[in-house]
Amino acid sequence: MLNLILFGPPGAGKGTQSVKVAEHFGLVHLSTGDIFRANIKGGTELGVLAKSYIDKGQLVPDEVTIGMLRGEVEKNSGAKGFIFDGFPRTIPQAEALNAFLSEKGTSISSVISLEVEEEELVKRLKMRAEVSGRSDDADESVIRNRIEVYKNETFPLKDFYAASGKVKIVNGIGEIEQIFSDICARVEEAKA
Repeated sequence: MLNLILFGPPGAGKGTQSVKVAEHFGLVHLSTGDIFRANIKGGTELGVLAKSYIDKGQLVPDEVTIGMLRGEVEKNSGAKGFIFDGFPRTIPQAEALNAFLSEKGTSISSVISLEVEEEELVKRLKMRAEVSGRSDDADESVIRNRIEVYKNETFPLKDFYAASGKVKIVNGIGEIEQIFSDICARVEEAKA
């Protein structure tokens, strides 16, 4: 089973590339944002619980997020593998994901780290705000705060996964198709 994590700061291109990589390798794309929205819209027990935190401006606890992901993985029991987009975000989430995958007799195959300089991220997110109307991307101070949260909470995952030799670096600046090609090459290395 091929299980990938697409890793990188906000605006690195994870969402764009995850969809392409999932299609190319026949993987199920699991975006935590999409899963949250679907559970909230569907009024599931976990969705109601997640919404109660989101409405207060709080982070959804790890156990709720893991519960939703577990449900998605179990719904796709015949999958060739998964690409995790937006998860894990912390070392405890990574440890929980490892334990869950281990129960299923599988593990993370590779972590693809999209590397993009901060000023490029800010530029991309401001452009995304104009194109998609995402209000969280319109305010530069909010963008920079999200990047700082990433550096403090999520970036340590790179070392966590590097310790097991699973991190593959990809330059996230350039044409979408070139970045996609570079990611595919790194995935093929992981499969070998």
